[in-house]
Amino acid sequence: MYYKDLFIDFDDTLCDTHGNAVLALHEVFDDYGLVRWFADPQTFHDAYWQANIDLWQQYGRGMISRDFLIVERFRRPLSMGRGLQVTEQLCLEMSDRFLDHCAEKKGVVEGAHELVHYLRRRGYRLHLCSNGFHEVQYRKIHACGFDGCFDTVILSEDAGVNKPAKGYFDYAFRVAQAEVKTTLMIGDSWESDMCGALDYGLDTIYFNRFPDYPAPEPVKYEVHRLCDVMEIL
Repeated sequence: MYYKDLFIDFDDTLCDTHGNAVLALHEVFDDYGLVRWFADPQTFHDAYWQANIDLWQQYGRGMISRDFLIVERFRRPLSMGRGLQVTEQLCLEMSDRFLDHCAEKKGVVEGAHELVHYLRRRGYRLHLCSNGFHEVQYRKIHACGFDGCFDTVILSEDAGVNKPAKGYFDYAFRVAQAEVKTTLMIGDSWESDMCGALDYGLDTIYFNRFPDYPAPEPVKYEVHRLCDVMEIL
């Protein structure tokens, strides 16, 4: 199959978003002296990740707003602190500090730079696709060393709807000026990347970082390392 345009997810496909966020969350814990209210820092970290995963799933499905996600993912873990008065203002301030720390981190998934440079040399048009927040993603792109690597950056906030919604892909194709039959999607999220692309009629490469958990349904291509993409394209 001949492909001309590649839609590539950013978070946890190219950028090591989870690893960077783990570091940022530890910094936030120290910045706010949360040890005063949490005997065990792991209690705060575990509660944050549980809330964050749940809320991002809801956000991806259009069930909650961006503003609700930003406050709630800190309100839930902070509410477990003994004697800590949790306010919306505190959650917003902590979120801003957390996103600032995240945006400064340079961690990428193994093989990310090599893959992007390889695809550019091969002449593909590269389109970064993300549900991430507008004011953070461009800073992360810069911090991770991907400035100038993409023909377009397609964010859900600009599209007005999140992946995997059809409207996101409608917008993406308008911006990219691409055609479905010569476009392929690469991503790590089954729900937002694969399901959205498959429903739209796109070929896909599922970057499955956890080989013990195979794809829920057959896909054209499945890889466990980014370097394996180079054997396909």
